[in-house]
Amino acid sequence: MSVSGSVRFFLIASILAMLSGCASIDFDYPRTESTKFGDTEDTFLGSKTAALVASSPAAKSGFHPLQDGIDALTARLLLAERAERSIDTQYYLIKTDTASLAFIDALLRAADRGVRVRLLLDDVFTKGYDPGMAALDSHPNFEIRVFNPFNRGAAGKAWSGLTNLSRVNRRMHTKSFTVDNQVTILGGRNIADEYFGARVDAKFGDLDVVGVGSVANGVSDMFDSFWNHHTALPVPSFAKMPDDPAAELELLRERLLRSREQIKNTRYADAVRATTLAFMDMDNNVLEWAPYRLVYDSPDKGVKSKTGPAVAITPKLVEALHSAERELIVVSPYFVPRKAGIEIFSKLQARGVDVTIITNSLAANNQITVHGGYAPSRKPLLQSGVKIYEVRADADVPGSEIVAASGAKATLHTKAFLVDRNKIFIGSFNFDPRSANLNTESGVIIESVKIGSMFGRLVDGGVTSQTYEVFLTEDDKVRWRGFEDGQEVVYKKEPQSTWSQRFIAGFMRLMPIRGQL
Repeated sequence: MSVSGSVRFFLIASILAMLSGCASIDFDYPRTESTKFGDTEDTFLGSKTAALVASSPAAKSGFHPLQDGIDALTARLLLAERAERSIDTQYYLIKTDTASLAFIDALLRAADRGVRVRLLLDDVFTKGYDPGMAALDSHPNFEIRVFNPFNRGAAGKAWSGLTNLSRVNRRMHTKSFTVDNQVTILGGRNIADEYFGARVDAKFGDLDVVGVGSVANGVSDMFDSFWNHHTALPVPSFAKMPDDPAAELELLRERLLRSREQIKNTRYADAVRATTLAFMDMDNNVLEWAPYRLVYDSPDKGVKSKTGPAVAITPKLVEALHSAERELIVVSPYFVPRKAGIEIFSKLQARGVDVTIITNSLAANNQITVHGGYAPSRKPLLQSGVKIYEVRADADVPGSEIVAASGAKATLHTKAFLVDRNKIFIGSFNFDPRSANLNTESGVIIESVKIGSMFGRLVDGGVTSQTYEVFLTEDDKVRWRGFEDGQEVVYKKEPQSTWSQRFIAGFMRLMPIRGQL
């Protein structure tokens, strides 16, 4: 860097430091280590689980996929209501909309009953949350920690990026919800209306799975490793604390009450109540007992100062991909395979595995930048024989029909892959460089013909009506094939997209940022 460049950088950094108006993050802030409760067999969920485990084969856990958004929210609310000892939950994103407030309300009600609630959040989307987090954290049974927090202040994120980009570029994308160390929910959903069919202008197709048995204990161990990590900080260590957190808690209670009153007579609330009753009436046969492998990244992922091997999800996922003998279906909303990824799928195809990729179309994608990183991979994959389908912006999303307007934009958010229709991964991992190298991810690989066949049927039934098939013409041009009013239509441009979307995606293809996508 030249002298003038050094001076310019120093001036910019100084200005940002003044704007941020806060000290550096104190990772030595005192905190008390806590771990899962191991003695929860006498709880309601513990007694139910014990009876199920006793009658199931050893080394297996019970699983139930949650594709429908209303089912997914109801399962969380119902489990929180049944909690007696603990709720441990971690998410990349929690908003302040209808579903999110219902979720927070359920956690707070549990804390009021004496349940220990531990909530771990990534810090990417917590702007403006400090008073609310401080309020909840003031409750004697409710503790919040934030993973890898940014500096506060007007330019806090920019200042964090300037001073320690390698640290703040690592985000916790891991998602889990575990009650009494007995029942857990893993998958791709964040906590927001669009993931639970409660938003009128957007609907996300997603997938979670309920896990019962030893898998819940494994998820609790994963959670503890994040909760007690040195980058998971208590709220008072970094937040702009209100003068009276207890008073803020009372204001939050009033807001939660207003939200309950506003939605209690809506069609959406009726659907949640109906689903709750249906869940309570379910018999034990709803669970599929199967061998599994819990896979996740250590919170040390990407920390250069850490030596030695760390728990990592990518090698285990690659191993599962290579186990395919006949068929591989990959579903990933943000699909950015680099050279090594293209090679993996091409080699599988070359040895006789029928490889299918399902991702978002440009019109359906809520991350146009990512689409720009994905687009160059289409041609080499198609040339190797891999099939590619892109989800339509007007696709149907189960669970969104209650409130979603007919014109609501659909976005694929499911992260899964299916091997030979008898082994399925469900989790938070996108097939992109960020999931592979930067963010922490989690999920479970389930060996089940029943669940695999069910997921396979969903794919088979949806590709024609819910996606565009991407193909190459004889002169090697990328084209899209879809159906409109029962008639096949071939598109020369990204279907349903606007000129501005195509321009932005095309521009991003030129930028050297694929490793960050």
